[in-house]
Parts: sequence; C-alpha cells; structure tokens
Amino acid sequence: MQWDIVIGLEIHVQLATKTKIFSGSSTAYGAEPNTQANAVDLAMPGTLPVPNEQAFRYAVMFGLAVNAEIERRSVFERKNYFYPDLPKGYQTTQLERPIVGPGYVDIDLANGETKRVRIHHAHLEEDAGKSLHEDFHGMTGIDLNRAGTPLIEVVTEPDMTNADEAVAFAKKLHGIVTSLGICDGDMSQGSMRFDVNISLKPKGSDTLGTRTETKNLNSFRFMEQAIAHEVERQMDILEDGGAIVQETRLYNGDRDESRSMRTKEEANDYRYFPCPDLLPVEIDDAFIDEAHNSLPELPDARKVRFKEQYGLNDYDAGLLAGDSQLAAFFEAAADRGKDAKLASNWVQGEFSARLNAEEKPVADSPISGEQLGDLVVRIADNTISSAGAKKVFEALWTGENDSVDAIIDAKGLKQVSDTGELEKMVDEVLASMPDQVAQYQQESDPKKQKKMLGGFMGPLMKASKGQGNPKLFNEILVKKLGG
Repeated sequence: MQWDIVIGLEIHVQLATKTKIFSGSSTAYGAEPNTQANAVDLAMPGTLPVPNEQAFRYAVMFGLAVNAEIERRSVFERKNYFYPDLPKGYQTTQLERPIVGPGYVDIDLANGETKRVRIHHAHLEEDAGKSLHEDFHGMTGIDLNRAGTPLIEVVTEPDMTNADEAVAFAKKLHGIVTSLGICDGDMSQGSMRFDVNISLKPKGSDTLGTRTETKNLNSFRFMEQAIAHEVERQMDILEDGGAIVQETRLYNGDRDESRSMRTKEEANDYRYFPCPDLLPVEIDDAFIDEAHNSLPELPDARKVRFKEQYGLNDYDAGLLAGDSQLAAFFEAAADRGKDAKLASNWVQGEFSARLNAEEKPVADSPISGEQLGDLVVRIADNTISSAGAKKVFEALWTGENDSVDAIIDAKGLKQVSDTGELEKMVDEVLASMPDQVAQYQQESDPKKQKKMLGGFMGPLMKASKGQGNPKLFNEILVKKLGG
C-alpha cells in the first residue's frame, strides 16, 4: 500500500529568564545538583508561587514573532501525575486558556516552494527535574535544579508530511527563539526539546490514523532519524495487518532504536483543574505594545536584508539568516573580508563542517568572524591559494596564532604571482611532457582541451611547491599551448 505520513510537533522551549517561573531560584546551568531548588519549587507546605513577569514578556514576544493571537487573559492549571523528578506531584501549566493562540510559520522547502505550518497554540509551564541513571548502580538520582524552570510548549497542527519538513520547521523555530533572545537554543543542555507525533493513513484518505509520540529528541539529526524509524515501524505493522497502539515512545539515536515508554494518556487522565494558588493573568495592550517594540530582526527579515546588502542568492541568504549566531559570524567575516560571496562559501563550507565535526555551537568557535574575514582578504587578493587558505584556517582553529598574515609568513604560504617566474615553470613542465602537449594541440573539442589542462596543473603545483597562482598558471598554459 501507499501511505500518507502525518506529523505534528510539540516543542519545549526553555526561556532565558534568570529565575524560575514561580520562584526566585536561579536557572543557571551547571550548578551542583539540588542547589537551585527552593521551598516554592518543591511545593513545601505554606509556600505560594509568584509569576515571573519576564516569562510572560518572552511568551508574548514569541507569539508576535509567529503571527499568533495573544490571549489577554491566561489561566494556570495543575496537571497531576506522579514521577520521581516531579516533586509537587503535579505540573503547573496552561490548558484551556494558553497565553499564545493560533499562529503560523512559513518554511522553505528543498524544491524552492514555501509551506505554511500552523501553530495551534503555545502555553507557559514549569519544567520538571531530571532523573540521572548513569552514576547510580541499581538506583536513580534526582536533580531538582531544573524544576520550575519556565518553558513555553509550542504545539503545531499536523501539517508536516515528511522528516525534511519537520526538521525545516524545527530549525526555523530555533532561529526565531534565538533571534528573539528568549532562549539560548542549546539543545545539548535541553534548552529545546522536540516531541514528534506521527501517524500513517492510506494515501488520499481523510481519516487520520492512530498516532504515537516520540519524546525528548534533542537534535535535528535525531529528529530526522526518529521520524524515519517510526514511519518504517508503523508501516511494517499496518502492512502485516496489525494495529498501531497510541503510546509514548523513546528513541535512542546512538543505536537507532525506539521502545515504548507508556500508553498515551488523554487529558482527563491528568485530572486537570485550575491552580488554586494562582490568579488568572491579565495582559493589557501596553504590555503587548512594549513587547512588540522590543522585537529584534527575525530570520525572514534578515534573509531579505542579506540578499539586498550582500548580494547573496536565496539559498545562501536563507541558510545564513536562519541561525542568529551564524548570521552574526557571517556578517563579521563579510564586512571585514569585503567579499560576501567568498565569506559565505567559507562560513557554510570549512567553518560549518568543522563545527559539526566537533559538535560545537558557533559561540564556542575558536576563531572569530573577523579572523575569517582576514583570511578572505588574503584569498581574494591572491596572496594565498585555496590549499594554503585551508592550512591557515587549521592554524587559526588550533590556536597556533591569531594573525592570518603571521601564519602565512611563518608557514611560507604566500602564493607566487610573478608572471616571469611562473612562465619559466610552465616552460620547464611543458618541455618535460611533449606527448601531452601534442595530444592537447591535436584536440579540437574546447571542452576536452579544458579538461586536459588539469593534467599539467599537478606538475606545475609540484614545481612551485604548491605556491604558484593557479589562475595565472592556467592563463599562461592556455597561451603557451595555443588555446
């Protein structure tokens, strides 16, 4: 059978407030376990929560950025369930009256088209603690530092039909929240976590299939793998005549395995009821206007600017503008290097590849945008070849020196561009390759001649110890060979 894939996402975005959503405890990452959870976070008798105004401001900013309705009156409920890292026995969240109503985000697809993904709502809630299994043999450790950290949970409509669309949406949302400054976006620390709802239905059918939810995916790569894995699993079950069980699943990206966590609960299983300790929160127009006026440049607007200001094509501009940190790095390199296209190539190529290989965020890069800009200058003015530039980049990355020019001098990478000297090398190489010269001159097809030039470039670069200017070598070769 042929199947339609239906995907919806729930994204937990940790807000970058200094304190928790209902207490004054710090939200700083990396503290000793259980040193940042106070009596309010633990729901000790006699304590009362106090809402964090900054969390509401961030939620409103998010809503405005995704073209959503802002609810003037939002209400907190208690979601009741028992789990070791939930000290209260309930989670304070929003159900009936979330702060952010329906909105949408437009994503760019690989085929050049744009697709609109609808957002059902986004609500404020508190995070739970963290269960630690690795360091405790036969036991589980509980760290409650994260308990009470403010989150917005973004719930989409089931508008995505494959992993590419889901990842494109997740990346777009990551770019929005980091550009807003409401989240640091560090998925390795749990700042953004993705739950993926997946179901299959016969191709063309209007009846949705039974869905499963794969929880707590903390990278775009794992999301893509988890979707592929779950689609294949459901397809195998359905085509063997089985039925999909509505359940929550966990995915292990290292082993490409998933397992059932629990059968999927319905809302009434959590016995939601209004939180008696928190009054409804009223937001007025002045608060929303203030949030609107504080909005920074967002990815879509930045993409348009990159195309206009730097002359980038649609693809390059979109890729660079989508990540606020990468965008800032590129701008620093382009402004310093005075060649935006070359800077773009290096940021998307060598720089991004190195970050990915070492699983580093842009913020942890050992080189700055300005240093890459200095390297771009030396490539553009033919001081160094592309091969030499990679050696300079490596030296910058490993901290050998922070000056591009100093590295070029120390390693003797300055490119030979003296035409007289290069002509002597060309004459010597051609004299040593009479058969190839004759073959080239007898060839009448310009395309084949162009390809044959590559056979001379290797010996020429060897003769110049890799420092000959390839462009000048090519020009001299064509002239000498009579092309």
